[in-house]
Amino acid sequence: MNIYETKTIGNTISGNPYVGRGIVTGMTADGKNAVSAYFIMGRSANSRNRVFAKKGDVLFTEPFDESKVEDPSLIIYAAVREQNNALIVTNGNQTDTIADGLKEGKNFSEALESRCFEPDSPNFTPRISSITLFEKNSFRYEMSILKSIDAEGSDCARYTFSYPAKAGLGHFIHTYVTDGNPIPTFQGEPERVSIPDDIDEFAKDIWDNLDAANKISLYVRYTDLKTKKITEKIINKNI
Repeated sequence: MNIYETKTIGNTISGNPYVGRGIVTGMTADGKNAVSAYFIMGRSANSRNRVFAKKGDVLFTEPFDESKVEDPSLIIYAAVREQNNALIVTNGNQTDTIADGLKEGKNFSEALESRCFEPDSPNFTPRISSITLFEKNSFRYEMSILKSIDAEGSDCARYTFSYPAKAGLGHFIHTYVTDGNPIPTFQGEPERVSIPDDIDEFAKDIWDNLDAANKISLYVRYTDLKTKKITEKIINKNI
């Protein structure tokens, strides 16, 4: 087995009915852009009743049909937020926890110490997060997963992964291995994926290979490291 094998994101997710929510962070092959992507999937009507919407500099999950909202507590949140020289991407309201922690002088891991997995027994959905720390013409990034230490949800296991930016390389972390009952939690290190230069190509590769029945929304952001120009793409199944 080649532990340094790098697949396209499409090849990584194709044929998998349910990887849940996923974050990709990395650098384009030409070394010009920092890349972040976030997608959500859902099995229940409550989860599927969502869209991504940008308000100012913040990306939110919002109800598609407010009259059908059952429980907003774990499905409505700020998913992408900027704080100082950092871009924060998460699958829950820990986005705000990280931003508040940075304001207080904490680092990424320290800010997440007050949080744990989601209280949705028996799945105990992990909280996954990414932070891109911009420096002059470059960046580095960290990814985190907070997951149940056992089937009973008795305590939280915390994992943080730190990466230098490397041209063409990204890392992909997601909440679940695949579908199941209960749904099996993501295992191991974030997966290595290739990052193309073109945002449309990358977004299409993700969206077209997510399970058609369960995919909901996708956000992709390319940040030019020299000009700081931001290019974004949002795809919503519910339009």
